[in-house]
Amino acid sequence: MAMQNNPLQPLLEQLPKPLRNRYFLVLVVFLVWMFFVDKHDVMTVISLQGTVNKLEEDKTYYSKKLEDAKQERLDLEINKEKFARERYYMQKSNEDVYIIVEEEDN
Repeated sequence: MAMQNNPLQPLLEQLPKPLRNRYFLVLVVFLVWMFFVDKHDVMTVISLQGTVNKLEEDKTYYSKKLEDAKQERLDLEINKEKFARERYYMQKSNEDVYIIVEEEDN
């Protein structure tokens, strides 16, 4: 068997050893694909995680608002007269209502 002279052999010899290893090259191509080309690349995952975090904060905020509204409704059901007097300044026909406004000191 005669050895074939590969004209590219001297160029291949100048490359560092890891770049001549086909497994290393496959790993590099795979990582580039996963980080930059794939549908679920790193930037998309980071963006989606940011969106999830924002939505969880919104959920917490609106859950608190919902609890406050439920408490207010419960207060209204328990004491309708107090609610009407404090919120809408309602009065009985023989009463006078005085509204006291506290001034803020600057």
